[in-house]
Amino acid sequence: MGLVGVQENGNVEMGLSSLPLGSKNKYRRMNSELSEDNDDASHQQHQEDRTNGTRKYVLACAVFASLNSVLLGYDVGVMSGAIIFIQEDLKITEVQEEVLVGILSVVSLFGSLAGGRTSDAIGRKWTMALAAVIFQIGAVIMTLAPSFEVLMIGRLLAGIGIGFGVMIAPVYIAEISPTIARGSLTSFPEVFINFGILLGYVSNYAFSGLPAHINWRIMLAVGILPSVFIGFALFVIPESPRWLVIQNRVEEARSVLQKTNDNEKEVEERLAEIQLAAGTADVENHEEKAVWRELLSPSPSVCRMLVTGFGIQCFQQISGIDATVYYSPEIFKAAGVEGNTNLLAATVAVGVTKTVFILVAIFLIDKLGRKPLLYVSTIGMTICLFSLGLSLSLLGQGQVGIALSILSVCGNVAFFSVGLGPICWVLTSEIFPLRLRSQAAALGAVGNRVCSGLVAMSFLSVSRAISVAGVFFIFSATSALSVLFVYTFVPETKGKSLEQIELLFKDKHEWQGSEVEMGDAENLVRKEQGSEVEMGDAENLVQKE
Repeated sequence: MGLVGVQENGNVEMGLSSLPLGSKNKYRRMNSELSEDNDDASHQQHQEDRTNGTRKYVLACAVFASLNSVLLGYDVGVMSGAIIFIQEDLKITEVQEEVLVGILSVVSLFGSLAGGRTSDAIGRKWTMALAAVIFQIGAVIMTLAPSFEVLMIGRLLAGIGIGFGVMIAPVYIAEISPTIARGSLTSFPEVFINFGILLGYVSNYAFSGLPAHINWRIMLAVGILPSVFIGFALFVIPESPRWLVIQNRVEEARSVLQKTNDNEKEVEERLAEIQLAAGTADVENHEEKAVWRELLSPSPSVCRMLVTGFGIQCFQQISGIDATVYYSPEIFKAAGVEGNTNLLAATVAVGVTKTVFILVAIFLIDKLGRKPLLYVSTIGMTICLFSLGLSLSLLGQGQVGIALSILSVCGNVAFFSVGLGPICWVLTSEIFPLRLRSQAAALGAVGNRVCSGLVAMSFLSVSRAISVAGVFFIFSATSALSVLFVYTFVPETKGKSLEQIELLFKDKHEWQGSEVEMGDAENLVRKEQGSEVEMGDAENLVQKE
């Protein structure tokens, strides 16, 4: 019995000892699951932190790259008021006034043309630095100018600097931005142009009470400040990863992409796409034509890109936006507004409207897409320009005429800022293939600046000949044509990588299509990816054999 008891006790002890072991295993498994949950939560938190950090970094790069655009905006805004006092101080003629206002846009085309070659040679980042330095020199000369001739020299230098800046900023931002936010970020230069215009209007109003031989000099001198901040920006922003790949600095490009993309898989995918587009990947080796030779004798797909990019840039200006901004005091004077202070106060309202509505475009451009916003913009501008012509021609200089004129001008700049203003630069920075992008975008900027200069340098003369109202009826008709241009030639590029957008122009049907084209483009991308997968499978089979 005792033995049995011992045995029983032994069995009991063995049974009891086995339970704790099982319990320990159970607890160990539970602890393991908790540990895995903690690891998942930690990984998720780390990914969220990286995503937030990436967004802030890319946003900072876009902001700093857009500072040059403040210079253009400020010059446009400040000159609309400063010219009143320059005319009074230096006793310039109306023709000299037109030349002084418009020459900056014309000369900036040389900066834009040189900017393409320069950015390919020294990089996007240092081209922005060069733009700021040239503008600073020009601004100092304008501030100290004792005569019209010296003022023109400073204006010429400032124009070249602005030409560099407006061409390179959208290209840089498009090349550094992740696909999902590219539209919003690439529209930043237009946001800063509008901000600069508003600052110019406010500067006019703030310094208008000073003596005429001093106030316009202070107005122009304030424009030097934004270019000083660009010097600090050079210590923050990286070089464009796509330019680095062209220079065969692949590891540096990967490092930049790791800062601007959320995960390693996306980094490697983007890098492979860039290498393929640049012609440096092993999977594609082909003899490339010189860039300008290819632009002058383009393939059908490149020709479609040029029509779209160059056309949208020209329509942005020949619809009269710079005339509205440069000569808003003249327009309001024609409507019946009296006194320099009242004229400049009315222009501040225009600047505020333009700046507020560009922010609307930033929030909508990657949600609604480029094409819907362009439709809203061009149709709205057509209506506002036509109503401005009617108010100036039919309502005279009464209170109703003044109110409708101010409302029409504000409406015109609001619709411009929602679509045609920012999207013009977004499209020209994203539709061209990498090997052509900087110089093709420069060509588009040249079209923009030439049209701007022609409008600015002829507005006063033409308005004297056919009246201010007649000029705006012409602008309204031009804006109506831009609606047809958007419908016919502009594809939707929302949600596509820069390399995928190139496929939109491969086929004429996709280029001219409307909403269907995005589905077709996706099919093309799948076909391209499918062919790559098939080639990879074939290579694997060969290796197995």
